[in-house]
Amino acid sequence: MSDPTPEYEIYAIRYATRAARRADHFVGGDPHDAEMPMDYFSWLIRGQGRTILVDTGFTAEMAATRKRTFLRCPIETLRLFGIDPSEVREVILTHLHYDHVGNFQKLPGTRFYLQERELSFATGRYMKYSFFAHGFEVDEVIGVVRLNYAGRMELISGVVEIAPGISVHPAPGHTAGLQVVRVSTARGWVVLASDASHFYENMMSNRPFTVGYHLGEMVDSYRMLERLASSLDHIIPGHDPEVMRRYAPLSGALSGAAVALHVPPR
Repeated sequence: MSDPTPEYEIYAIRYATRAARRADHFVGGDPHDAEMPMDYFSWLIRGQGRTILVDTGFTAEMAATRKRTFLRCPIETLRLFGIDPSEVREVILTHLHYDHVGNFQKLPGTRFYLQERELSFATGRYMKYSFFAHGFEVDEVIGVVRLNYAGRMELISGVVEIAPGISVHPAPGHTAGLQVVRVSTARGWVVLASDASHFYENMMSNRPFTVGYHLGEMVDSYRMLERLASSLDHIIPGHDPEVMRRYAPLSGALSGAAVALHVPPR
């Protein structure tokens, strides 16, 4: 008899936000001219003696440059979970856009997991076009290349098991090498969709987000999310403020900063 799949806790850390409108988030716009703000998250996975961070957010300086409202440093917020950032050994980077790969220099002892196709995309021919390059910061991409030369970057191809009960799956569309993270929890298989679906509504209405490499692959990735997760309630979009409303808030210093995703939505 095989051993049961290990189960983990998952937390969404909300570190920034910005005002936006519905037309900003759907290809072709939206007939309803209403506010639709965007939140920014990193995700913490822990259990079975492991601590894994998914994406590293951006800095206060980058927030000022990009005109985002910075709330907290996602790396320093780990201390509120009782985690010393210097002890984090594994980070999964879903992709290399500025809001997912900043702060990497604050994790000096960490090994990073990234789809090789994403690094090729971020350093390839399409970056001469501002539409594709806008989401990347050149210095951060160069920093990732340096991490690879230093032996701290695991460039992977395809589906890879990071640990028993934790795997990454290519989900291209938003970028060429985007990956999502599938995690075993007490409530079933949760999928951290990151920017495979920015909002619940992108996936549920089959309307792609306005920034993309390949719209067809983006829609295909919606279907893959559905196959990987135990149910639609187990899919966590990358930027939807609804996540903070649907899931159980944490108490104390983490109130308003993080929610638990390994328990069913409220």
